[in-house]
Amino acid sequence: MYQVRKKVRADYAHKKGLTGKGITVAVMDTGITMHPDFDRRILDFKDFTQNRKYVYDDNGHGSHVAGIIAGNGRMSRGMYMGIAPECNLVIRKVLDRKGNGNTSQVLEAIEEIIANREKYHIRILNISVGMLPTADENEKKSLMQAVEKAWNAGIVVVAAAGNNGPKENSVTIPGQCKSIITVGSIDDFVGQKKGLKNGYSGRGPTDCCVIKPEILAPGTEIKSCSNRGNSYEIKSGTSMSAPIISGSIAILLQKYPNLTPAEVKLRLYERAVPLKEAGNREYWGVVYLNRLLYNKKTG
Repeated sequence: MYQVRKKVRADYAHKKGLTGKGITVAVMDTGITMHPDFDRRILDFKDFTQNRKYVYDDNGHGSHVAGIIAGNGRMSRGMYMGIAPECNLVIRKVLDRKGNGNTSQVLEAIEEIIANREKYHIRILNISVGMLPTADENEKKSLMQAVEKAWNAGIVVVAAAGNNGPKENSVTIPGQCKSIITVGSIDDFVGQKKGLKNGYSGRGPTDCCVIKPEILAPGTEIKSCSNRGNSYEIKSGTSMSAPIISGSIAILLQKYPNLTPAEVKLRLYERAVPLKEAGNREYWGVVYLNRLLYNKKTG
């Protein structure tokens, strides 16, 4: 995570006091562990898989994602700090210990997040899970409508592009939704590592012929919070790319709290920087926080 922060220039933002403080990110995933890096910033936890009342993560994926967004690096003396280390978290466990989920539970979780957006000041919803374009049409439609509803309710929805690239139209649902922000991996040419193939990041164009994913971020061999003890572990995939953008948006909203989801997306578009590492993929670019946050003339 240290290298990731350097790549997106988060250290510079932190020195300016921009750490995501006062912004809440909802994370739908496998849950979260009570890692010291989250201190007391887990505002609420709800389990849609087994209805357990205590905070837990029986897979580790959700803790890793949350750490990329909001870990404060306490157990690593700041080395594995997240992008927005003072933002708050609302956690909705929608995936079981094997990483599988039920569409109806995901839909219920989104509705619940929308209903509680004012109570917990939820500004961002991170979705590092998805279904394939070959999934049931009714389920796909319902999930796309649900994230659109969250977006229209004032929540910036950030979704992973999925790991089914490099073929075209391989972005997972709900990442294909036109309104929301979909994130792919900039460093997905990794060979056969841990089940990921070369060029794993989901690619567009989608059936609607829109550019997806819009934004790319680091996603390979990212070190973040583990669900085992108070340690860290390495994971790869666009699931790791999406929370980098969610954390970046948390910092943006701390500086500009009145931005709407559409205005956030427009600013990402205007400030994105294309990189040669992306090859010939269609995308807006990557995020550098100093460019995203500050105007060249006014600062």
